Amino acid sequence: MWALPPCWRATLAKLPRGPFNFESGGSAGSLPKLHLNPYSWSKVSSVIYLDSPAGVGLSYSKNVSDYETGDLKTAADSHTFLLNWFQLYPEFLKNPFYITGESYAGVYVPTLSHDVVKGLHEGIKPTINFKGYMVGNGVCDTVFDGNALVPFTHGMALISEDIYKEANIACQGNYWNGSSGKCEAALSKVYMEVDALNIYDILEPCYHGPNSKQVTPQNSKIPQSFKDLGGTSKPLPVRTRMLGRAWPLRAPVKDGRVPSWQELAVSSGVPCMSDEVATAWLNDDSVRSAIHAEPVSSIGSWIICTDKLDFYHDAGSMIIYHKNLTKQGYRAFIYSGDHDMCVPYTGTEAWTASLGYGIVDSWRPWFVNEQVAGYTQGYEHGLTFATIKGAGHTVPEYKPQESLAFYSRWLAGSKL
Repeated sequence: MWALPPCWRATLAKLPRGPFNFESGGSAGSLPKLHLNPYSWSKVSSVIYLDSPAGVGLSYSKNVSDYETGDLKTAADSHTFLLNWFQLYPEFLKNPFYITGESYAGVYVPTLSHDVVKGLHEGIKPTINFKGYMVGNGVCDTVFDGNALVPFTHGMALISEDIYKEANIACQGNYWNGSSGKCEAALSKVYMEVDALNIYDILEPCYHGPNSKQVTPQNSKIPQSFKDLGGTSKPLPVRTRMLGRAWPLRAPVKDGRVPSWQELAVSSGVPCMSDEVATAWLNDDSVRSAIHAEPVSSIGSWIICTDKLDFYHDAGSMIIYHKNLTKQGYRAFIYSGDHDMCVPYTGTEAWTASLGYGIVDSWRPWFVNEQVAGYTQGYEHGLTFATIKGAGHTVPEYKPQESLAFYSRWLAGSKL
C-alpha cells in the first residue's frame, strides 16, 4: 500500500514503482503514451495505491466536513478502508501485508500501522496479516528533522567550513528552534547558499514551465523574514525552488495546522516539478472511466496539490510509534535517498540510531550489479536503515532498479 501526503508530487511519468511509465503525447491535447515499467514493484507484490487523506488525488468525500482532518483521522479512515477492502477481496487475507510510503507518509505509515495492530489486538475482523512497514525520506520528529539540514549541507559541500562552524557555534547544534538573533543570522547564510538548488534532489535541475515566476507569500500570517521567526529582519528566501513541500520552507513538521501550498505561495505549480503529463492524463474522462474514478464533472479536475484540506499534524513524534511497532516484532525498513534536501538522510540516520537498539548488521555498502547502491545498517527488532546512493526525495523516481532490488530483498527477508 502506498500512502500519499496532503500535497504530493504526482507526476505519473516519474512514479516507477507502478506498472507503467509515461511520456508526453507529443502534441497539445494528446494523451500521454504508456510504457511497461521493467522495475515495477508490482512485479514482486500486489500493490494497493491509496489517495489519502480523502480530498487528495482522485479521492473525495460526499461530506465536506471530512476535509477537516489530520494525522489521527487519516489513520483511522485508512484503517477503515483496508478492513472494507479485505472484506471485498478476502482471497488476499492470507498474503503478508506491508504498509509503505514516502515524505509526509513518514507520519501516515506509522500511525496507520499502529491502528492496524491495535485492531488486531482487539480482534477486529477481517484479520489483516500485517508484517511490517517501509518509510522513505519520511518526516518523523520535530527535533531530528529540524536539525538535519545544516549537517547535510556541510557534508555535501554546499556550505563552507566557516559557515558551518558559525551556525554550529551560534545555534549550539540546535538548528530547528534557534533561540538567538545570531543563530538565525547564521542559518540565513546556510539557506541563501542552497536557495538555488532543487530541494528534492540537489543533483537535479529544476523544471520551469512557461509561466514560472517568483513566488510571493499569499497569506500575511506566513513568515516574511527571519525576524518573524525571532531572528534578523533579513527576508526569507522565496524562490520557487524552495517552497515545494507541504509545510513551510525548511522547517520541520510541528504540531498544529499544516498550511497548503496555495497558502504558502502564488506560483504556476509546485517548484521544479512538471505536472503537465499527469494533469492531461488524469483529467481525461476516458482515463477516469477506465480506472473507475469519478469524472471531472462530478469531483472536479485533478491538481498536483489540493487546497481542499484543513489538515492538522496531531500525532506528535513518530519515534514512539516506531518503538512500539518494532518491539512487537513488526519489521521496519527506513530508507533515504542521500541527495534529498527536503527530508535529509542525516535526520533519518540520527533518529533510527536514537532508538537505542543493538546493531546486528554493521554499517556497510549494499550492491546492485556489483556496484555500490547505497549503505545500510541493521538493528535489533527488525529495524533496517539504508541509503540509496544518488537518489532524491522519491527514491524509485531516481533509482528505479535499485529500488526494486531493495524492495524485493526486504520482502523476501534477505539482507540487502
